[in-house]
Amino acid sequence: MILQNFSVETNHGPYLNVNEDGYAFDFDNELYMIFDGYGGAGLGDKCVEKLKENVSKFYNNFVFDRDKTLPFFYSPKYLLEGNALVNAALLAHHSKYKDNLGKDIARRAGSSGIIAVKSESILTILSTGNCRAYIHRQGQIRKIFEEDNYLNLSHDNFDSHFKNIPLSGFGLFSDLHYQVKEIRIKAGDQVLFLSDGVYARLDDVEIKSSIQKLSMNLKVKIKELFELANNRGNLDNQTCMIMEF
Repeated sequence: MILQNFSVETNHGPYLNVNEDGYAFDFDNELYMIFDGYGGAGLGDKCVEKLKENVSKFYNNFVFDRDKTLPFFYSPKYLLEGNALVNAALLAHHSKYKDNLGKDIARRAGSSGIIAVKSESILTILSTGNCRAYIHRQGQIRKIFEEDNYLNLSHDNFDSHFKNIPLSGFGLFSDLHYQVKEIRIKAGDQVLFLSDGVYARLDDVEIKSSIQKLSMNLKVKIKELFELANNRGNLDNQTCMIMEF
């Protein structure tokens, strides 16, 4: 299954001066990722840059040497690429967690994130924290994961300022708490990765309405999602990645 169209944007949002979100992609190795960092200026943004670097480096090492030992994880349930992806995430996490241990609490940083790799028609996706992934297929949209955040734990009201606090993430705890799914991609599918600065103020119907507009290219669709979230009161950084197959 060939990627037909792709776009990604990130923005510091209408209020913050520093963008702690980030993204990276590698078309050659079909590796895609977004991150939502935290820790503050000079911490969360640097954490995201290091995660992007490490996930890419660790994953590429496995791709170049398919007989390389997978040090943390192996499951026959997943393709080799999926197992390599999980190990790359775990290696990047432990590197960040080790770095955090040598710092005061106020100087530590972490990140939510979604990373994915495609092999032929299988897209393997790993999620930790409060980023969101959707698949849009034949006019229907559904979340791929439930985010690991305070809202899903407490079922608090929409306006609670606690609702998007992540309960897992890269660098937070000694173990990385994550979810993994393999999806068999079909022609016409759209896959979206969003940080909470985009999805938190929107519902699924509104997101579907934007991405279904045939007259708009992907960059314009992302811009519309950002603006709609901002008009609803978003104050956070924003990242959106869309893949069309």
